[in-house]
Formats: sequence, C-alpha cells, structure tokens
Amino acid sequence: MIGQTFSLLTVTEFLGPSPQGHLMWQCRCACGTVVSKRGSHLKNGEVKSCGCLFSSTRMGRLRHGGTSERAHSPEYRSWINMRQRCRNPKNNRYQYYGAIGVVVCDQWVDSFETFLTDMGPKPTPSHSIDRYPNPAGNYEPTNCRWATATEQRHNRRN
Repeated sequence: MIGQTFSLLTVTEFLGPSPQGHLMWQCRCACGTVVSKRGSHLKNGEVKSCGCLFSSTRMGRLRHGGTSERAHSPEYRSWINMRQRCRNPKNNRYQYYGAIGVVVCDQWVDSFETFLTDMGPKPTPSHSIDRYPNPAGNYEPTNCRWATATEQRHNRRN
C-alpha cells in the first residue's frame, strides 16, 4: 500500500500489527500531519484525513492530528451511526431503518462535510438526529433536525 492515496492520506510506511492485530500504516495527510491508521479503515473509506476534515464545531477551527477513529466529533459519530442504521444489515438497528427502506440522501451518504454544513453543530450533547417532520421519511436536509429525547418521543412513526 506504500504510495497509495486514500482521500487526503498517502501511505508512507508499514508499521506492523497493532496489539489488537490490526495492520497499521503510517500516512501523511495533505495538511502535512503524519498519522498511523488501520489499513482496513483506509481501504473502506472510514478515514479520509488526519482529522483535519472534521470541523471542531466547539472550537470554531479545524483540528489537525491527534485524532483517532474513536475521537471524532459528536456530529461525525451521528453521521456514521445514521449511515450504519440504513446501510449495514449487521447493525442492530438496521431492521428499523434500512430494512424498511429508510435511506440517507445522496448528498450526505458519502460526505460528512455536506452533512455538517446542512445540519450544523449539535446544540447540546443531549441532542441527536431526528427525522422531522416526517418520522417515516429519509435522512435528508428537509427532513432532519437535532432534537432532544423528549422531542423525538413526540415525533414517532405510526
């Protein structure tokens, strides 16, 4: 994989297996930061940069380096979980979303940046994505909002 580019990351060196057995690769991001990433995450597109693509909405600036797959913004985790519910039959919530035809719109499915631009930052950590005004509709800009658990309870499918 040395020399291959995955989004903004170019593989520079094989680092060997992690303690958990994942094959790790050193990469240089287009921003200049050097990071180590799992080969499987590079290949499946789960990681696209050192973390500089992910807006630190709480800080109002871009983050560079120092991130790991588990340390993404709350908005990024919401985006990943939304996609998993709709696209991954092995996800434990798939039966309530993807299996009944709920999809993520084309502009969001492969672009966290577009999702974040459309949705904006979560107002508080207790907010999560809600399909509103149509709780049976798809995940798309005209049918999504950040909502509290109480607001979501009042917005249920029939």
